[in-house]
Amino acid sequence: MSDALDYAKRLIAAPSVTPATGTVFDELEAMLAPLGFDIHRFCRGEGEEGSDEAPVENLFAIRRGPEGSKHFAFAGHLDVVPPGEGWHTDPFEPTIEGELLYGRGAVDMKSAIACMVAAVADVPQDAGTISFIITGDEEGPALHGTRALIDYMNAQGIRPDLCLVGEPTSVNRLGDMMKIGRRGSVNIWLTVDGTQGHVAYPHLADNPIPKLVAMLAELDSLVLDTGTDWFQPSNLEITDMEVGNKAHNVIPAQAKARISIRFNDLHSGASLSERVVAIAEKHGGTALPIISGEPFLTEPGAFSHMLANAIEAETGLKPEQSTTGGTSDARFLRAVCPVIEFGLCNATMHKRDEAVAIPDLDVLTRIYTRAALGALALKTEHEGA
Repeated sequence: MSDALDYAKRLIAAPSVTPATGTVFDELEAMLAPLGFDIHRFCRGEGEEGSDEAPVENLFAIRRGPEGSKHFAFAGHLDVVPPGEGWHTDPFEPTIEGELLYGRGAVDMKSAIACMVAAVADVPQDAGTISFIITGDEEGPALHGTRALIDYMNAQGIRPDLCLVGEPTSVNRLGDMMKIGRRGSVNIWLTVDGTQGHVAYPHLADNPIPKLVAMLAELDSLVLDTGTDWFQPSNLEITDMEVGNKAHNVIPAQAKARISIRFNDLHSGASLSERVVAIAEKHGGTALPIISGEPFLTEPGAFSHMLANAIEAETGLKPEQSTTGGTSDARFLRAVCPVIEFGLCNATMHKRDEAVAIPDLDVLTRIYTRAALGALALKTEHEGA
C-alpha cells in the first residue's frame, strides 16, 4: 500500500461532516509531524451545532527551509458534505473494490490532502519552505475557516509565495484541467411587502406577488456580459420563490425570492448588488445581498507553466487552464499570493458512492512533488501572477 493510499484511508475513516473538528485533524497532524512540520491547530466559532457560528477547526503546518528561500503552500479542506442515503458501502469506512477507493471525501478532497503529505516526503527541507493551510469549513458557510487561517498567517508574518489548492479539477482524466481562476458569487434575497386582504376585495389589499414577478422578469432578462478571454459569461439564476400562503381566498402580505449570480472579472459583488437593489426598489421591493467571493485570475505565466509541465510529465496530458465551476477557498487565498487549483477527477464529488481511482493517487503524489520542487525553484517571486 502506498503512503498516499494509506493516508487517504485514514482520513476517510475519520467522519468530518462540515464543520469538521477533532479526529480527522489528529490524523493529519500525525502524518505531518514525522516529516518535520511545526503544527498549529485552533478553533473558531462559538455558536450552537448546526449554526453558521458552530466551532470549526483549522490547521496550519510549516516546515521551514533555509533563510530567504521560497515558500510554497498546499491548501485544502478536511470537511465533507453529508453522505446522504443509498451508499453500497459505509461512507466513512474506506472500501477498496478493484482499483477504486470508496468513501465520503475520497475525491473532495481528503485523497488530495493525502497525496500532498506523501508528496512532501520527497521534497528536501533545503529546497525551501512548505506549508499546509487546511480548514474544516469549506463545504459550509466558510466563515471561520480559510479566512481565519489567513488572519493567523498575517499575525505571524507568514506569507507564501505561491499556493496550490487540491480541489478536484480534473474532468475525464487526471490531468486534463486545472483552474487558474474562479468566478465570483453573490446571493441576493428579495422581498416585496403588500397588504393582506380578501381576494374578493382587492381594492382593500395590495398584492405583492405581481410586483415580485415583474421584478424577477426584469432580473431574468438581464444580459450581464458575453464573457472574456478567460471567463465564461456571468449568469443570474432565480433559486427560490416563497409566499407561504395556505389560504386560497387571501391576498398575501409578503412575497419573497432569492437569486444567485456567478460573475466574471468584468464585475464586482458590490456593483452587481447595487444594480439589483435599484431594480428591486423600482418594483417596490428590497434586496439583501451577501457576497461570498469575488472573481480572481492567476494570469498564465511561470507558475501555471511549471504546473502544466509537471502534470504533462506524469500524465502525458496538457491541462486546460480553466476558470469554470463553482467557488472554492482559493477566493480567499488569492489575497495572499498567486493561487492555482489542481486535483483529482471530480465526477463523483458530493455524490453517493464517491470514489477515487487508486492509481491516480500515486500519479497525483508525483505531480505534487514536482509542483512543490518547481515552485520553490522559480527564479522570480510571484512571476506570472
